[in-house]
Amino acid sequence: MITTLLTALAVLLRILSNPLGNVFQKQLTAKGNHPLIVNFLTYFLLSVICIFIAINVPWKELPKQFWWYSILGGIAGASGNGFLVKALQKGALSVLGPINAYKSIVGIIVGIFLLEEIPTIWGILGILLIIYGSYFVLDTTEERFSWALLKKKEIQFRIWAMILTAIEAVFVKKVILASSTTTAFISWCLFGAFFSFLLLLVYRLNVKREMQKIQYASLSKYALLIVCIGTMQFTTNYAFDHMPVGYALALFQLSIIVSVLLGHRIFKEADIRKKLIGAAIMIAGSVVIILV
Repeated sequence: MITTLLTALAVLLRILSNPLGNVFQKQLTAKGNHPLIVNFLTYFLLSVICIFIAINVPWKELPKQFWWYSILGGIAGASGNGFLVKALQKGALSVLGPINAYKSIVGIIVGIFLLEEIPTIWGILGILLIIYGSYFVLDTTEERFSWALLKKKEIQFRIWAMILTAIEAVFVKKVILASSTTTAFISWCLFGAFFSFLLLLVYRLNVKREMQKIQYASLSKYALLIVCIGTMQFTTNYAFDHMPVGYALALFQLSIIVSVLLGHRIFKEADIRKKLIGAAIMIAGSVVIILV
């Protein structure tokens, strides 16, 4: 009973922290902070906090698969979050948030091969509902629901972010199975910081110049972003430890409505009614996936 309540609390915190984190990411990039710098600093500052916890972890006793999946998860996660922040820099939160509902689909597909988590007919029905619901949300864009929509950079960035972070979720589950929820969280922060730093080098970003652009007023936003992302990932790990990845990702899609409401409230994004209808249908699909 206690485990069930804690899992429900973890899912609730995950639902709230993810879209709130997206808001702070969007606000920081709107203030001139480079998306890759925002991505790196999030991981780096979380890693600094984790150092105090990491001291008590028996790293030498961890199996080889822990390290392999940590590396693969770090690559997928850092790249995915980099694409996400880039998408939020240009796109509407109320459109980009609902696209993430496809993440449960990717998670289920990858989970079949790496975790042997096989979906049922309910899972397939839920997938179809998610696709149908996305029509209402994406139909509010200028290009409507069409192939032309995929030519928009922010949509491309968001799709790549969704695919990579869904794959990362499966790797995170593997890391949890090889260690623990807390150790997997520390691993996520440290490897994420390392690979997000490599992204800065790959894109030849002038880190010193970009860091100088950070305003004093933005520090509070960074602090709140770290709290949101840290809460999001730790509660994600806890949920993964107590349920299949695909179904956990489906539950997390309840944050879609939060994203739509925040986009309308904070960034004055339009077509709120149609977006909410689409979000509700996509959430219904996520719920159906859970009912297996």
